Amino acid sequence: MGQTDTTRKSTAATAADGPGDSAHETPLLDRVASPADLKGMNGEELRQLADELRQETIRVVSYTGGHLGASLGVVELTVALHHTFDTPADRLIWDVGHQCYPHKILTGRRGRMLTLRQGGGVSGFTKRTESEYDAFGAGHSSTSISAGLGMAVGRDLDGRANHVISVIGDGSMSAGMAYEAMNNAGSMDSRLIVILNDNDMSIAPPVGAMSAYLSRVVSSRPFRSLRHLAADVARKFPRAMGEAARKADEYARGMISGGTLFEEMGFYYVGPIDGHNLEHLLPVLKNLRDDPEPGPVLLHVVTHKGHGYPPAEEAADKYHGVGKFDVVTGKLHKAVSNAPSYTGVFAQALIAEAERDNKIVAINAAMPAGTGLDKFGARFPERCFDVGIAEQHAVTFAAGLACEGYRPFCAIYSTFLQRAYDQVVHDVAIQKLPVRFAIDRAGLVGADGQTHAGAFDLAYLCCLPGFTVMAPADEAELVHMIATAAAIDDGPSAVRYPRGEGVGVDLPERGQVLPIGRGRVVREGSAVAILSLGPRLAQALQAADDLAARGLSCTVADARFAKPIDTDLIRDLAGRHEVLVTVEEGSVGGFAAQVAQFLATEGLLDHGLKFRPMVLPDTFLDQDAPAKQYETAGLTAADIVATALGALGRGAEAESGTARA
Repeated sequence: MGQTDTTRKSTAATAADGPGDSAHETPLLDRVASPADLKGMNGEELRQLADELRQETIRVVSYTGGHLGASLGVVELTVALHHTFDTPADRLIWDVGHQCYPHKILTGRRGRMLTLRQGGGVSGFTKRTESEYDAFGAGHSSTSISAGLGMAVGRDLDGRANHVISVIGDGSMSAGMAYEAMNNAGSMDSRLIVILNDNDMSIAPPVGAMSAYLSRVVSSRPFRSLRHLAADVARKFPRAMGEAARKADEYARGMISGGTLFEEMGFYYVGPIDGHNLEHLLPVLKNLRDDPEPGPVLLHVVTHKGHGYPPAEEAADKYHGVGKFDVVTGKLHKAVSNAPSYTGVFAQALIAEAERDNKIVAINAAMPAGTGLDKFGARFPERCFDVGIAEQHAVTFAAGLACEGYRPFCAIYSTFLQRAYDQVVHDVAIQKLPVRFAIDRAGLVGADGQTHAGAFDLAYLCCLPGFTVMAPADEAELVHMIATAAAIDDGPSAVRYPRGEGVGVDLPERGQVLPIGRGRVVREGSAVAILSLGPRLAQALQAADDLAARGLSCTVADARFAKPIDTDLIRDLAGRHEVLVTVEEGSVGGFAAQVAQFLATEGLLDHGLKFRPMVLPDTFLDQDAPAKQYETAGLTAADIVATALGALGRGAEAESGTARA
């Protein structure tokens, strides 16, 4: 948009440089600085552009890692949409954002794609602050239809005529929010185009030339006008005859397209068509663009995850989210692990508990591999349930199992559990049902950035009556906490643990049930007390070493429980230290809030105790390496030292830089 040929050549040259480069040439893609450059291309050129775009996407992700399979599945659809519609005036909304890499390449970000998911670089998801072409930010699924309807109604209220297109995958359609939005949209006259990207063949009948032909017919203006004319005529007949005519139309179209469900929800259904065939896509999209009829339309396209790259086609799950890999062989470049992942330790610990207790069952919401429950499911297939992208249902389903005497473990990422908070409160906590929540991705998560950072679970769980909330300092503690959660039968419990590797401690053969609400003292001292919750314990010990070198003896304690807190331990630490510092990988309102409430109500702050809570900052942190994120957040050993010195009036010493030496 307004860029000169020189600028375009510079952008292309930048995109071609850098690690991960392959030998393919991209003469057409090199000419694209914005979607406006697609407008004059013919069908043959668009097909070549799609091929070049696919190779560029593979090249970029081979170096940066990221969501490859979904992005490869929508290359042709992305090209067709940007060729047909006038973005960004026409709003293009990508559900989740897993499939947005080709979109980003075509919308002026190609030269920065090798910074994908890195600090200061391009986000792995759509992000409104990154580009005017990202109409709506999305890291969680099933929001696109709701957002699109809101934009369509806003357009209508303003008297504008731009298009709104929401692209949603069949997996995202398993979430109730998508149907809530469709139910609302179907009762309105606002023009909204929803594209159902069916890459699992879970909905679509076979597609081919006949289906493409029928889709072109039913999406055409003459057919739509004739259909509306027939509807107007039918309304002149007695009600029974009019209703019979309406049903005959719906069932006839349902027989040729399979769209009866969407028609019943008020959408005009078109499809299914081959989402990798531009000869099928382009005429249908143009028909929908030029159709003046009011109301929502659903276009059903069938695609294949990883399309055009055999390794990704053959292993869709493996290449959904992938690390760096060799383009030619598809072999992943995996670093040698020094310790097991917390996710893997959770899975093995839960399997061990289930071996001894046949009442233990496990539930996940479309993330079996991400939560480790694929391993549990392989061992106990009849006791493992993947409910799809339906966190609300997962929680209440687990509550129902608990009512029947089972011991459900509901494994959901921290940020995904936010989507089911009402169910956690209303269906679990109020009824004191013993549902166990295994909360993966607690704390900061690195490349996935803001949308996936587990910053708030401590705050939103610790405020609920009757909840037991645990956070392990290492992987051995996680094993004990899974055993503890299995033993808690009088109310809900949660264990929150981070993404990535543990610290390399020896694992117990069997987890031991911990005393509820009791922490442990790891190191004794006298001047400063550091009370750590979760994996910051290693940083707390490092800080204690630094403070000891400065002549300040430190006690370091592992809280273990965010709720109930260990009041005896806190009273002891407050009574015999000048400074008490709490450290947690969560937002304000979590563990430190519980400690501060106790200190204040017990009068433990009345006699000179200097209390300093250390939590995540009150902001959403962008993607970066996890270590860098925690440095930015101010939760490193050096930050703990500086906090303690500042409380003692020795802040100048910390600010001199010696605290970070």
